Amino acid sequence: MTDPGAGSGGGGPRITYHIVPAEVWSAAADAPAYEPPSLAAEGFVHCTDGVAEMCATGDRYYAADPRPYVILSIDLDRVGEWRIDEPGRPYPHVYGSINLESVTAMLDFPPDQDGIFRNAPGILSE
Repeated sequence: MTDPGAGSGGGGPRITYHIVPAEVWSAAADAPAYEPPSLAAEGFVHCTDGVAEMCATGDRYYAADPRPYVILSIDLDRVGEWRIDEPGRPYPHVYGSINLESVTAMLDFPPDQDGIFRNAPGILSE
């Protein structure tokens, strides 16, 4: 998997992650773009840079939700407008829908037996 910071000066794609319930992502498969509820409510799509931060985000917001989750690996160079609104923080915001061509991978993101998100097993590493 590409390092999330690879596109920021390294010449590779600028990869970030978005956590979504599996059934929500499945329903978006036939649409031209993915529009999570946060886009209408807040005007942007929440993303997270780095595996450790992504797992912390999963724990913070989804640990009590029993639905299966997936991680979308998103190439920010392929989306429209995006920016980090809080400098120094690993949370890019995409200001618009996520076109499906920008999603480079979809990974299962199950919590461990104790309900903690630690990793996407065997796929992501720091």
